[in-house]
Amino acid sequence: SVHRSYEVGATDFITKPINPAILTHRVLYLLRATVALRVVRESEDRLARVQRAARIGSWDWDIQADVLQLSEEARQMFGLAPEEAVIARERFLDLVNPADRNKVATAFADAVHYDEAYSISYRVSRSDGRECVVQELAEPVVDDSGKPVRFCGTVKDVTEREKAETQIRMLAYYDALTGLPNRQQFREQAGQAVTAARRVGTKMALIYLDLDHFKRINDTLGHTQGDMLLRGVSKALTSIVRGTDIVAKVDVETSVSSSLARLGGDEFTIMLTGLSRSESAARVANRIKEALSRPLKLDDREYVVTGSMGIAIYPDDGEDVDILLRNADIAMYAAKEEGRNTYRFFSEEMNARMLERLALESDLRRALERDELVLHFQPLVEALTGKIVALEALVRWQHPQRGLLPPLDFIGIAEETGLIIPLGEWVMRAACGQAVAWREAGFAPMRVSVNVSSRQLTQSDLVTTVKQVLDATRLAGEYLELELTESSLMTDVEATTQTLWGLKETGLSLSVDDFGTGYSSMNYLKRFPLDALKIDRSFVQDLTVDANDAAITKAVIALAKALDLSTVAEGVEEEDQLEFLVDQGCDLIQGFLISRPIPAEEIGPFIESRALPEKPSSA
Repeated sequence: SVHRSYEVGATDFITKPINPAILTHRVLYLLRATVALRVVRESEDRLARVQRAARIGSWDWDIQADVLQLSEEARQMFGLAPEEAVIARERFLDLVNPADRNKVATAFADAVHYDEAYSISYRVSRSDGRECVVQELAEPVVDDSGKPVRFCGTVKDVTEREKAETQIRMLAYYDALTGLPNRQQFREQAGQAVTAARRVGTKMALIYLDLDHFKRINDTLGHTQGDMLLRGVSKALTSIVRGTDIVAKVDVETSVSSSLARLGGDEFTIMLTGLSRSESAARVANRIKEALSRPLKLDDREYVVTGSMGIAIYPDDGEDVDILLRNADIAMYAAKEEGRNTYRFFSEEMNARMLERLALESDLRRALERDELVLHFQPLVEALTGKIVALEALVRWQHPQRGLLPPLDFIGIAEETGLIIPLGEWVMRAACGQAVAWREAGFAPMRVSVNVSSRQLTQSDLVTTVKQVLDATRLAGEYLELELTESSLMTDVEATTQTLWGLKETGLSLSVDDFGTGYSSMNYLKRFPLDALKIDRSFVQDLTVDANDAAITKAVIALAKALDLSTVAEGVEEEDQLEFLVDQGCDLIQGFLISRPIPAEEIGPFIESRALPEKPSSA
């Protein structure tokens, strides 16, 4: 009977005859055991609630039986049914995402072999199709001999944390617009690539890509369309290289690995690793050029975006990322200077030119303070009578070491650096002041013409600046003309319209410089309060020998007359050009046939002479 009782689980009993004292102690023991059991169950219940709240489960792996016993939270975390609280290790591994399965199996095996605790994160593919990420911690339980017999561990659902960390990584290392690696990740990848190239003795290259005229495109289309265009460019570039990791795409012909990143704005970098020859970088650059040449379609319209590229090679052009990036940037500017839509390798000559350019920029910043800028003036005369009616103010820079510099040598730098704003205001103020000085010297009042850059036109205070200049110099608005380019007019049509009407309130005149070389749309001619069109010199110089130039010139003059605008022909150098323009009804002419730009002090004698000077022999 005792044997049968133990077999069925009756482990606490007394035998007859009953001893009252023993019975009393047995009952008291059972009561204490019941209380202890209740405390254990309450503790287990609290632990289960805490595990559910913290999304932590526990498990116990019996190494000999090769089975795992899972807590309720762990079982639910793995998407198992209630009857699967105890499962074989192989069944457990089946729940792990296939990409992580080998990692988990290896962690199990190493833990047993080395008798060590471990920590690991992996993905779980549940039967309901949901995937979660868990972090697992485990430590061994050993027998008396020190041999591991079990592993006890915990699993925590870290899916949300992983999502948050992934989002943080995306914000920190990836460009939000295109999804490409950003400047931070590029620098880290490039640093790793330089280290690897140094270790194995191979070359690597950085290609610095800047889209041509993108700011003008972006300002014209609007930032939303501009962003769409950037995404389209990124997609085109990704067809050549990918931006996911340092070894992103391998050219099977050259074994060159490449990766793509967006530094910001319209600037991209392409990193090439594993180069044996520098020519491989040229091969990739040509493929990029070809990819960009394909039209991008936005809202049923097609656009072609070109790019200028600079290439720097490790270790030839630098041995760290900063130097390579700087030299690639220098080479990119050289590509722009040579016509854009091409690529150039870095050279020391480029570096010398860039250093010279930087020095010139530094000098230009001080030129206004040192009063080194001077104005030359070129007369505009009536085509029929030769009467001088206006003078165009053209800035020159009297550099203390380099001598007299023409605008071509420094206006581009002024535009890029923003110095064009104070420089343009100085030109306007000096020109208006000179016009007043001529009038006070007894000359008949004449209009002065001043060029306005696109950056000046987009300044919200341009109208205020012009009014202040006119008030300060005491020049009537009717004697000031502002020359604007077509591209600057189309930067922001609504804002430009408002600005132009504000300028017209001062009484000044507005003309379109280099007409016909910019936008093909003529819609702005009827929207803006314009007074004159200037026919670009590129049409004038060959109009007597090129039928197309002659036709364009005729068309511009006819268009201006139809819109009640006057016309000015620039770059007139030959008598037969003048005759053609007179025959077509052009109002004013300007060019070396009349006079080259001359200093202000020579304008008085020129006006007094009223005679056309001999045609100059050179520019």
